[in-house]
Amino acid sequence: MTKILLSLHVLAAIIAIGPVTVAASMFPPAARRVTVPVPAGAGAGEGTDAEDVGTVRLLHRICRVYAGLGIAVPVLGFATAAAMGVLGDAWLITSIALTAAAAGLLIAFVLPRQEELLEQLTDRQPVEPARTARLAMFTGLFNLLWATVTVLMIVRPGSTTGA
Repeated sequence: MTKILLSLHVLAAIIAIGPVTVAASMFPPAARRVTVPVPAGAGAGEGTDAEDVGTVRLLHRICRVYAGLGIAVPVLGFATAAAMGVLGDAWLITSIALTAAAAGLLIAFVLPRQEELLEQLTDRQPVEPARTARLAMFTGLFNLLWATVTVLMIVRPGSTTGA
């Protein structure tokens, strides 16, 4: 049963967390690429590219949907840890704390900022580069936390697998 739970946990992490990390990383540069129309007489403007806004909208939707599916990762992780008898191990407690921090960053900083930028673009308002830079910073922290959790899950200090 442990091998099945572990397999499901790893698959859930790959299928749910992978798309969020990629889409969230692609969002800031995609938002910067959207052109906003220049008012008549103010100069040459290409107009808002509906395809670019659609790309930004799709990236945000991927982040939202897969973040919801990502709840399966810690649920399956707890089940796996309980089956393995490692719930009190320091590497697991650290991983749980880092996972909670990553989820908190995603919920409190990444997704809301994506929504704000998407609203601006939908309303044909220009996006400040500083706002996309801050979003990229939070996204980078989110990705770094997940990378750290992944390494902890593989290395597992004190594990009996010899890895």
